[in-house]
Amino acid sequence: MDLAPSSSDIQAALRYSLVATWSSISEGPPLSITNAAGEPFKPGASGQRDSAGLGKLIHGIHFSRRFILSFQLVILTVLLAYTVVHWGKKVLRWKKRQAAAKWSRDVTYSYKDGSNVPRMDESHGSSSSSSSTLEGTASPTQPLKVDPVQEERSPLLRSPHVKTRKASVLKILRAWMVYQPQPLSIINKTLPSNATTLAVLALIGIDIFYTLYKVPFTVPMLFVFADRAGLVFVANLPLLYLLAAKNQPVKLLTGYSYESLNIFHRRLGEVMCLLALLHGVGMLGVWYTLLRPAGLGLARFLLSKIILLGIGAFVAYEALYFTSLGSFRQRWYELFLGLHIVLQVAALILLWFHHSNSRVYVGVALAIFLIDRLVYRFTLKTKTTRASIELKEDKSTVTLHAGIPLVKGGSALRKVFGRDITNGWKATEHVFLTVPSLARKHIIQAHPFTIASRAPMPSDTEASLDLIIRAQDGFSSDLVRHANSQSTVSVRLDGPYGSQTAVDLLQESDFSIIVAGGSGIAVAWPLVWSALERHQEKDLEISAGARTTQRICLVWVVHERSHLSWISTEQMDELKARGVDTIIPEPTNEKGRPNVGHIVESWIIKRDGVYQGGQASFGVVCSGPDGMNRAVRNTCSSLLRSGYDVRVDIEKFGW
Repeated sequence: MDLAPSSSDIQAALRYSLVATWSSISEGPPLSITNAAGEPFKPGASGQRDSAGLGKLIHGIHFSRRFILSFQLVILTVLLAYTVVHWGKKVLRWKKRQAAAKWSRDVTYSYKDGSNVPRMDESHGSSSSSSSTLEGTASPTQPLKVDPVQEERSPLLRSPHVKTRKASVLKILRAWMVYQPQPLSIINKTLPSNATTLAVLALIGIDIFYTLYKVPFTVPMLFVFADRAGLVFVANLPLLYLLAAKNQPVKLLTGYSYESLNIFHRRLGEVMCLLALLHGVGMLGVWYTLLRPAGLGLARFLLSKIILLGIGAFVAYEALYFTSLGSFRQRWYELFLGLHIVLQVAALILLWFHHSNSRVYVGVALAIFLIDRLVYRFTLKTKTTRASIELKEDKSTVTLHAGIPLVKGGSALRKVFGRDITNGWKATEHVFLTVPSLARKHIIQAHPFTIASRAPMPSDTEASLDLIIRAQDGFSSDLVRHANSQSTVSVRLDGPYGSQTAVDLLQESDFSIIVAGGSGIAVAWPLVWSALERHQEKDLEISAGARTTQRICLVWVVHERSHLSWISTEQMDELKARGVDTIIPEPTNEKGRPNVGHIVESWIIKRDGVYQGGQASFGVVCSGPDGMNRAVRNTCSSLLRSGYDVRVDIEKFGW
């Protein structure tokens, strides 16, 4: 007996799929579903070929409705695993600090007279001041000029003076995870580190599994595949919007803020666009193979309400994808911002009316979007203040300065979920800046900028907030023109936002090296001060006489000499006086690109060679262009393979 569904079976299945929601699947098909003869559907009724074929379709629909419910459980399980790891690390760090503090108290008690207080070996840095290595000043360090291809490859080559250690299996594995492959030159696509790639592939693998599991790949059962692709699409909606939200619980649970999760948001969006395409093509295939022979014309099929709404949602989401591509964002960033909001709202509305099964997921996604935008970004986390603006020497950079009165106290709930700029900020965090007076179009536009000033201390009553804004196009260009004639401006600040992974990394390390490329100094500068304060705390925990000299290194690569004015000479001198080793090669427009990987490697090897008390741990943070980030990351990978204890974090900036 032929058990393949007929065209009438497909039509009945279509009607059933519209009413078979996740909450009604256990009740069986409704009595309104009929077979080809117009009789109420009875699965397995003898002698009914249409009922048998329809039974296979109904069974496939039933299974998909039940199966998709476990998708959210899998995502929650993964999130729970990251939460356990994150908070486990925080507890371990707290215990280490408590143990160090206790040991310090014991040592202080044992050596009251101070004559026997243990001290760190002065070979960590014999000089009381740092060694500035800006080419052209006293005692310069000669830069290593290389062509772009060699600069990409050189950090991966082991220098002859590297002190080879016996690398454990764990370090070899970490080295592979840290390594970042070369970009795909054909499509100019920058690849992430191997660890991030594995995480992205795992997320994609979950979607592939839920799309294909127990789906019969036959033409008569094409409807089941199309239906499943649509279900997996809507099941991903809450996660997609959660990853994009600036205010969400993921940071509290895992320590990763939205910008760290942005790569997952983009890759998931691409997968969902593919799922939408598969759903649409699958439904078109159902029409062509089964409904068209039964006399249903293409125009009538496409103009039916459910199909028309689906096409509208599909077009909106595909437009979202293409306007989110890097090439589009960099050329028309402000248009991207506007379209991103309009298109996603339109897509959610169309999807809501397209199919009843999508409404729970659409409702959750819409709630995430509205709470993030209206409750947090437009109210709880936004403050308006007056700021001074200064056009720098290069005539294409503006520094914005605002004095922020700090508010102490507040409810615990607000500290966790509603912290605004008046509650202070931490190193590497950023704000969204709006300057309504520039033009009407800028009233609702908000642009992210890293806070370039040091984070306020708990005892401070007022803090200085500085932003470094490089002219690109649109908003930044308008601000540069405004700075030519005005010295102050009213600004709206939304934030702060950001992860503390870089801060935690440096706090756990014996030595810290922070690399900045160009305006990446906005990330590096407050991070250096944060590391300096923590190293001084660690010294106090170890002994009253210990010194932090030469434990921290700042490498700043600039394109033009005028860019050095972004950080005042007084600020830089203060940092040097505190014992920070500053390395500023000659500007790249004069001497070419320095071999940053070699600078990092040499500094680490030198400090490791004089460290007393076991193997030294090094924390490396880099914020710069993609090429520099990759060079530093792969240098650390090479050092890990050589047995050094190195950890690296990349603070990527840009659109």
